[in-house]
Amino acid sequence: MSFFSKLFGSNIPSANSLGFAALGTDMHSHLLPGLDDGAETIEQSVEMLRQLQALGYRKLIMTPHVMGDFYRNTPESIAGALAALRKAAAEAGITGIELDCAAEYYLDESFGRRLEENEPLLTFGGEQRLVLFETSYINEPFNFNETVFNLLAAGYRPVLAHPERYTYLYGRFEELARIREQGVLLQVNLNSLTGYYSAGAKRVAEKLIDEGLVDLLGTDTHHLKHLDTLRTKVLVSPYLVKALALPLLNNTL
Repeated sequence: MSFFSKLFGSNIPSANSLGFAALGTDMHSHLLPGLDDGAETIEQSVEMLRQLQALGYRKLIMTPHVMGDFYRNTPESIAGALAALRKAAAEAGITGIELDCAAEYYLDESFGRRLEENEPLLTFGGEQRLVLFETSYINEPFNFNETVFNLLAAGYRPVLAHPERYTYLYGRFEELARIREQGVLLQVNLNSLTGYYSAGAKRVAEKLIDEGLVDLLGTDTHHLKHLDTLRTKVLVSPYLVKALALPLLNNTL
């Protein structure tokens, strides 16, 4: 039974009437300032935080990129940025929203080394120990299965970010189903429901929802344009209503 069904029975309201309050938690965003290709300044972070709260979110798990030699973020640097944002939010009078962090790990050699050396990874979801990771959009990683095995063996639950955006999987939908059967949770970007990234990403996102293969929804917010699309297009998307009827994990985080 979906969260909506438990809460409202047969009188399920429209997604537009609820905003994103039904999700409660956004578990994928790039609001922490100065760490990656997301917010550049603390002022931008606070403004995006304010707008996400207005959309109905009560908790944000922010996930800066960790990527080899490009985004050399560490648990310490990420924690420092989180502390700075919490302080700025309090000074701006923003209350009633919980701020936390994890990371979005890029599946590269450095990520493999972290696993081999038992380096602790940034997780979310408490005892669920969820780890968000992504791959190249174009090139299929040769070590995908090995990485998933190693994550599971280390007691983590891998979460594949925006699977609808990986063009190397287009035309291979059964591979996405197989990946999920391996124990990988699938997280779809909300803006994919509008064709924001591409028509192909929209088609795959819709099929994942139709087949009930979506475990988490994330905003993947980097800048204000993403929030504009969430507000003006995602909220009126019929596929948002279908997605919210799935047994999503956002409210367990």
